[in-house]
Amino acid sequence: MTRAITSVEVRAARKDDAEAIARLAGELGYPSTTAQVVERLKANEGNPRQAAFVAVAQGRGVVGWIHVSQVSTLGSDPRAEITGLVVDSEIRGAGLGRLLVERGETWARERGLTSIGLHSNTIREQAHEFYLRLGYAVTKSQKVFRKTL
Repeated sequence: MTRAITSVEVRAARKDDAEAIARLAGELGYPSTTAQVVERLKANEGNPRQAAFVAVAQGRGVVGWIHVSQVSTLGSDPRAEITGLVVDSEIRGAGLGRLLVERGETWARERGLTSIGLHSNTIREQAHEFYLRLGYAVTKSQKVFRKTL
C-alpha cells in the first residue's frame, strides 16, 4: 500500500544525502555504502555533464533519487541518459518517480539536449510500464557485456 505524501521537494543531491542515496541504491539492486556514495557525489561535483537530484518528503527525508548524464558518442548527437532512478519501495506510486524524471528532463533541456533515454533491465516490468506512461518508447533490446579489469 502506498503511503500518502503531503509535501515533496526535488533538489540537487548533497553529500549529507549519501546515506539515504546508498540505502535506495540497495533497493535498486546496487548495494552501496555511504562512503562510496560520498565519493561518487564528489567525483561528479562541478561536472556539467552529470547531475543528481533527490526527492525529499516532509517528515521522511530523502525518498528517491535520479542521476542523469550527458552522453556524447561519435555515432550520435549528444543526449541525456537517466543512469539511475529509484523511489523508496514503501511509497512507489505516489508520483515521486514522475517528479524526478521531470527534473531530469528539465536538466537536459537546460543544456540544449533534445532527447533523453535510459536502459532498463528486462525483469523490471513495472519500471517499463512507468516509462511508457511518461511517453518513453522502447527503441531496441540488447545484451550488456562487461569485463572485470
